[in-house]
Amino acid sequence: MALKPCRLDGVAAQTLCGTLEVFEDRAAAKGRKLSLRVVVVPALASQPKADPLFFLAGGPGQAASRTRILPALERIRRQRDIVFVDQRGTGDSHPLDCDALNPSRVSLAERFADRDDADVLPRCRKGWDADERLYTTSIAMDDLDDVRAALGYGQVNLWGVSYGTRAALVYMRQHPERVRTAILDGVAPMGQYLPLYAARDGQRALDLLLEACAKDAVCATAYPDLRARTEALLARLEASPAKVRLPHPRTGVTEDFVLTRHVFLSELFSLLYSPEVASLVPLMLDRAAKDDWTSFVALSLGLTDEVARTTSRGMFLAVVCAEDAPFFTEADAEREAKGTWFGPRMALEVKKACARWPGSTVPKAFREPVVSAIPTLLLSGELDPVTPPAWGEEAKRTLSRSLHVVVPGLGHNTVGADCARSLMAEVLTRGGVEGLSPDCGKGLKRPPFFTSFAGPVP
Repeated sequence: MALKPCRLDGVAAQTLCGTLEVFEDRAAAKGRKLSLRVVVVPALASQPKADPLFFLAGGPGQAASRTRILPALERIRRQRDIVFVDQRGTGDSHPLDCDALNPSRVSLAERFADRDDADVLPRCRKGWDADERLYTTSIAMDDLDDVRAALGYGQVNLWGVSYGTRAALVYMRQHPERVRTAILDGVAPMGQYLPLYAARDGQRALDLLLEACAKDAVCATAYPDLRARTEALLARLEASPAKVRLPHPRTGVTEDFVLTRHVFLSELFSLLYSPEVASLVPLMLDRAAKDDWTSFVALSLGLTDEVARTTSRGMFLAVVCAEDAPFFTEADAEREAKGTWFGPRMALEVKKACARWPGSTVPKAFREPVVSAIPTLLLSGELDPVTPPAWGEEAKRTLSRSLHVVVPGLGHNTVGADCARSLMAEVLTRGGVEGLSPDCGKGLKRPPFFTSFAGPVP
């Protein structure tokens, strides 16, 4: 594969970019071709190791080349190339983008509309020159192996984050001889069906947050009875959506919009991914309970741009409609969400949208656990709302040479902890997990809660 010097947005390091063409229909080996975007960040060493680190992004639908995680990999980059491949359907690899599913710079009324993906999906599909049945993880991991071969690497090390951990597991099963080590951060094992367990796992993270606030003297004083007041707020929104009028945080123009309980909870769920962002949630809940939506809107918009910049929403559906939705029922969604504030709607909406999706297939036994002796480091954030530590334990059961490390005080993705980055570098240096300490972040805890927009109490 020919690589040329290029620059990535937000990345200071010199990078090399190229493309690799693959058949959209790999089985037929004919017809439309897709051009996969490949980015290589060369190792700093004059004689680098032969096995690079391949990054597998989350989502599903996130473009690897648009993430800004390179600074976290400096220790690894000293000896090894870092490789980013936009999985088919993402980034610059024939993306299944759809603004209607992923609104960014729109009015507040559009941004917080209580819409159903299934209703806007036909508009999105008209804009895609693609056979959506062929954008599955199994097919993409064969693409990835083509990239590996085209770049001349015999073996690679994998680092998967969130959905990228599923992708890594599938690659480990389909091409085991090509994997030297694997790092799974925010583990989504084959037994986790997206988004069947989101309500349950999100409620756990929210409960942990509310409990932490209640136990913290400063937070409890600033925001008394926060759980009860949040429940009352949700009841009010259920009975009657809020009619909100406030200046758009970016334009300053006053706008009106309606906020439903479902949309409020969906945004709240997203705010729990990062403990730093979540440190503002008690303040936001307190203001919202007083019918002040300013902080809620500002926090929500802060997350929107990054998602829109990096993620193709259509690709999310391409994966979950093939690999997740067929494997759970509406009754399963009701059961798993029972007793949660979030409820079953996230899972039910996916079922509804996927009912209109063209029939995709996955390999037989795709949902069976991945059994492997490849050295694997599993990392989980204690406070993760979507891939909490229990999922890491599940994956570990069939990975015979693995180590699962839970980092306290962290949410989705642990690379923010220096000890996690050290463990990642150690696994690659040793080529295994034997002898590594499972302790990471001892003494770490969630960031202090904001008691005003100036920050936490010093």
